[in-house]
Amino acid sequence: MKILHTMLRVGDLERAVRFYTGALGMELRKKKDYPGGRFTLAFLGYGRAGGHEIELTHNWDTGSYDLGDGFGHIALETDDIYKTVEEIKAKGGKVTRESGPMKHGTTVIAFVEDPDGYKIELIQRQGESCLSQGISA
Repeated sequence: MKILHTMLRVGDLERAVRFYTGALGMELRKKKDYPGGRFTLAFLGYGRAGGHEIELTHNWDTGSYDLGDGFGHIALETDDIYKTVEEIKAKGGKVTRESGPMKHGTTVIAFVEDPDGYKIELIQRQGESCLSQGISA
Protein backbone atom coordinates (compact mmCIF):
# COMPACT_ATOMS: atom_id res chain seq x y z
CA MET A 1 0.00 0.00 0.00
CA LYS A 2 0.98 3.65 -0.27
CA ILE A 3 -0.34 6.93 1.09
CA LEU A 4 -2.28 8.80 -1.60
CA HIS A 5 -3.55 11.99 0.00
CA THR A 6 -4.55 13.84 3.14
CA MET A 7 -7.96 15.53 3.05
CA LEU A 8 -8.74 18.90 4.61
CA ARG A 9 -12.14 20.62 4.60
CA VAL A 10 -11.94 24.29 3.62
CA GLY A 11 -14.49 27.10 3.80
CA ASP A 12 -13.23 29.03 0.74
CA LEU A 13 -11.75 26.75 -1.91
CA GLU A 14 -10.31 29.45 -4.17
CA ARG A 15 -8.54 31.12 -1.23
CA ALA A 16 -7.12 27.76 -0.12
CA VAL A 17 -5.95 26.85 -3.64
CA ARG A 18 -4.24 30.26 -3.92
CA PHE A 19 -2.40 29.60 -0.65
CA TYR A 20 -1.25 26.06 -1.51
CA THR A 21 -0.21 27.01 -5.06
CA GLY A 22 1.10 30.50 -4.34
CA ALA A 23 2.57 30.41 -0.84
CA LEU A 24 3.59 26.76 -0.81
CA GLY A 25 4.35 26.28 -4.51
CA MET A 26 2.11 23.25 -5.03
CA GLU A 27 0.53 22.43 -8.36
CA LEU A 28 -3.24 22.14 -8.77
CA ARG A 29 -3.50 18.67 -10.32
CA LYS A 30 -7.24 18.11 -10.48
CA LYS A 31 -10.45 19.90 -9.51
CA LYS A 32 -13.94 18.46 -9.82
CA ASP A 33 -17.42 19.60 -8.79
CA TYR A 34 -19.98 17.09 -7.48
CA PRO A 35 -23.29 18.99 -7.82
CA GLY A 36 -25.35 16.07 -6.48
CA GLY A 37 -23.38 16.10 -3.26
CA ARG A 38 -22.88 19.89 -3.22
CA PHE A 39 -19.10 19.70 -2.87
CA THR A 40 -15.91 20.31 -4.87
CA LEU A 41 -12.62 18.44 -4.59
CA ALA A 42 -9.23 19.92 -5.48
CA PHE A 43 -6.01 17.86 -5.43
CA LEU A 44 -2.64 19.59 -5.08
CA GLY A 45 0.90 18.29 -4.85
CA TYR A 46 4.57 18.60 -5.69
CA GLY A 47 6.65 17.00 -8.42
CA ARG A 48 5.55 13.94 -10.30
CA ALA A 49 1.92 12.88 -10.43
CA GLY A 50 1.13 9.90 -8.27
CA GLY A 51 2.92 11.23 -5.20
CA HIS A 52 1.24 12.20 -1.93
CA GLU A 53 -1.32 14.97 -2.43
CA ILE A 54 -3.46 17.32 -0.38
CA GLU A 55 -7.17 16.94 -1.12
CA LEU A 56 -9.10 20.13 -0.38
CA THR A 57 -12.81 19.49 0.07
CA HIS A 58 -15.22 22.41 -0.17
CA ASN A 59 -18.75 21.63 1.00
CA TRP A 60 -20.79 24.32 -0.73
CA ASP A 61 -23.06 25.02 2.23
CA THR A 62 -20.31 25.36 4.86
CA GLY A 63 -18.38 28.62 5.08
CA SER A 64 -15.88 27.69 7.78
CA TYR A 65 -14.73 24.99 10.18
CA ASP A 66 -13.31 25.04 13.69
CA LEU A 67 -9.61 24.22 13.69
CA GLY A 68 -9.34 20.46 14.05
CA ASP A 69 -12.81 19.80 12.65
CA GLY A 70 -11.47 20.37 9.16
CA PHE A 71 -9.25 17.27 9.12
CA GLY A 72 -10.86 14.54 7.07
CA HIS A 73 -8.82 11.41 6.48
CA ILE A 74 -5.67 9.75 5.21
CA ALA A 75 -6.12 7.81 1.96
CA LEU A 76 -4.40 4.55 1.05
CA GLU A 77 -4.44 2.87 -2.35
CA THR A 78 -4.97 -0.88 -2.54
CA ASP A 79 -4.95 -3.48 -5.34
CA ASP A 80 -8.05 -5.31 -4.04
CA ILE A 81 -10.19 -3.18 -1.76
CA TYR A 82 -12.65 -5.98 -0.92
CA LYS A 83 -9.88 -8.32 0.20
CA THR A 84 -8.15 -5.53 2.13
CA VAL A 85 -11.34 -4.67 4.03
CA GLU A 86 -11.90 -8.33 4.92
CA GLU A 87 -8.32 -8.60 6.17
CA ILE A 88 -8.75 -5.47 8.31
CA LYS A 89 -11.96 -6.89 9.80
CA ALA A 90 -10.24 -10.22 10.51
CA LYS A 91 -7.57 -8.32 12.46
CA GLY A 92 -10.21 -6.57 14.59
CA GLY A 93 -10.28 -3.30 12.64
CA LYS A 94 -13.40 -1.12 12.59
CA VAL A 95 -14.93 -0.65 9.13
CA THR A 96 -17.20 2.40 9.00
CA ARG A 97 -18.04 2.19 5.29
CA GLU A 98 -17.96 -1.05 3.35
CA SER A 99 -16.29 -1.24 -0.07
CA GLY A 100 -18.26 0.15 -2.98
CA PRO A 101 -18.50 3.04 -5.44
CA MET A 102 -18.54 6.51 -3.92
CA LYS A 103 -22.02 8.02 -3.70
CA HIS A 104 -21.44 10.78 -6.26
CA GLY A 105 -18.88 9.02 -8.48
CA THR A 106 -17.51 5.68 -9.60
CA THR A 107 -14.30 5.29 -7.59
CA VAL A 108 -14.49 2.23 -5.32
CA ILE A 109 -13.75 3.24 -1.72
CA ALA A 110 -14.13 2.08 1.88
CA PHE A 111 -13.45 3.72 5.26
CA VAL A 112 -11.91 2.31 8.41
CA GLU A 113 -11.05 3.97 11.70
CA ASP A 114 -7.84 3.81 13.67
CA PRO A 115 -8.04 3.16 17.45
CA ASP A 116 -8.44 6.89 18.14
CA GLY A 117 -11.27 7.29 15.63
CA TYR A 118 -9.26 8.91 12.81
CA LYS A 119 -10.63 8.02 9.39
CA ILE A 120 -8.59 6.16 6.79
CA GLU A 121 -9.98 5.92 3.28
CA LEU A 122 -9.12 2.90 1.17
CA ILE A 123 -9.23 3.48 -2.58
CA GLN A 124 -9.24 0.78 -5.24
CA ARG A 125 -6.27 1.22 -7.57
CA GLN A 126 -7.65 2.44 -10.89
CA GLY A 127 -7.48 -0.06 -13.74
CA GLU A 128 -7.03 -3.05 -11.42
CA SER A 129 -9.62 -5.79 -11.12
CA CYS A 130 -11.42 -6.49 -7.90
CA LEU A 131 -11.15 -10.23 -8.50
CA SER A 132 -12.78 -11.18 -5.20
CA GLN A 133 -15.94 -9.36 -6.28
CA GLY A 134 -15.74 -10.09 -10.00
CA ILE A 135 -15.99 -6.40 -10.96
CA SER A 136 -13.67 -3.92 -12.59
CA ALA A 137 -12.80 -0.70 -10.82
